[in-house]
Amino acid sequence: MDPAGLTALLAPDGWALLSALPPYDEKLAMVISERLRTEGIDPVLVAAALTQSRLRAKAHAKLGDFADGMLFTQAGLEQATRLEVGAHHARRYRDAGLTHVADLTCGIGADAMAFAGVGLRVTASDVDEMTAAIATVNLRHFPEAVVRHGDGLTLDLAGVDGLYADPARRTSRGARVFDPAAYAPPLDQVLALRSAVPALGLKLGPGIPHTALPDDAQAQWVSVDGDVVEVGLWFGPLAPEGPGRSALLLSGGQAHVVAPGPDGPAQVAVGPVGDYLYEPDGAVIRAGLVGDVAARVEGRLVDATIAYVTSDALHDDPAATAYRVLDTMPFGLKRLRAYLRERGVGRLTIKKRGTAVVPEQLRKQLDLRGDAAATVVLTRVAGHQQILVVEEV
Repeated sequence: MDPAGLTALLAPDGWALLSALPPYDEKLAMVISERLRTEGIDPVLVAAALTQSRLRAKAHAKLGDFADGMLFTQAGLEQATRLEVGAHHARRYRDAGLTHVADLTCGIGADAMAFAGVGLRVTASDVDEMTAAIATVNLRHFPEAVVRHGDGLTLDLAGVDGLYADPARRTSRGARVFDPAAYAPPLDQVLALRSAVPALGLKLGPGIPHTALPDDAQAQWVSVDGDVVEVGLWFGPLAPEGPGRSALLLSGGQAHVVAPGPDGPAQVAVGPVGDYLYEPDGAVIRAGLVGDVAARVEGRLVDATIAYVTSDALHDDPAATAYRVLDTMPFGLKRLRAYLRERGVGRLTIKKRGTAVVPEQLRKQLDLRGDAAATVVLTRVAGHQQILVVEEV
């Protein structure tokens, strides 16, 4: 959205038009656009309103009904923190006894809204003028929050007792940036601020290697309904659990934390496939805590390099999905095809880990026929390619 579009939207007539639009439907967008233009409404306003209507509809997955009163940019929405995750961020600052948080890279203001929502004073900053203007609109209901346009690294930190940053990890063309030195702002420059304000929190992409994490950070990978969305780095009073790695699993309104014991991540043995197979949550895998899940379910690894756990006991554990093992066999296309045809399997779920097999190609090669459904897991067991036939418990 350009400045002219934002100006048009913020005028009383513009905001009224945006509020009056029906729920966004891609099939009707062109029809609505033509009708509004025929009625004499400024084409700049029409384009801006329909763009915001589309982004609001998309934002519901992250921000729920809050999205209906917000403005967005495409890039800002993609990087915005989910509402429930932002709430957990905010509680860290509140529970640490902090009162004034500087959000150095506020984007559209999703995290700043969460901070203000728990009663924290917020100074939010963004280097992009349009984004800062949109954040100002989104924070309009929070008098304890102010937005500044500028480089967050140069923000006046007088009176600030907590810092937060979510560095941009895409180029201007949308390509992902994997080198922390190429983040905007660079990771090392943000980390340097903890010498002035020890209570520093960072949101980063979950794929960052462990070797890039500072030794004094509590690194917590976060998943929402099984989708790994970020890793948070917490320092000083924001990490009462101390340096280390953990996983926060959010699902169905519940929150579960997986963390190693006082002796560090659990080390478990490799053993034969038992009666049950457990697939740890992705955040647990990213945090390197598969062994801790194995210990919780009285299990063992199927292979030293594979994040599948097997056990002879059934446990209801929020950190892993449990499957009953129905059959096992060495990997072979003809063997698997015959097995499935004997059982009339026409619908097959293929899960894989540690194998180069492409599920869609395999499905075509199997030429499935029948009405039954089945699930197979393609993986390595003690170094050998195996097929596990399973059903979710």
